[in-house]
Amino acid sequence: MKTTLTTFIAAGVLAVATLPAFAHDAASASADKLYRLKDGGTLYVFKDGKMALEDAYGRAAFLKKGQVLETTDGQKITATSNEVARLNSLILLGHEGS
Repeated sequence: MKTTLTTFIAAGVLAVATLPAFAHDAASASADKLYRLKDGGTLYVFKDGKMALEDAYGRAAFLKKGQVLETTDGQKITATSNEVARLNSLILLGHEGS
């Protein structure tokens, strides 16, 4: 009985630990390029050239046109668009699939 309970708990912890890995699959698959930002966020550049910003907490964030973002390697990228609704729907879609 004790081993069954331990196995059940371990499986539950493993399932919760891997959940974030699947949550953003839809957004990542739709993006042409992903840039990790110095502040912990991610800049998505979609195949049509439009951009969206995900904050360090995994939420779609407002991106002001002309805003300069710095990547973890020091590269500076200027925002050309704000696809916050598009990214939010993709993030939500990713959560439904997991």
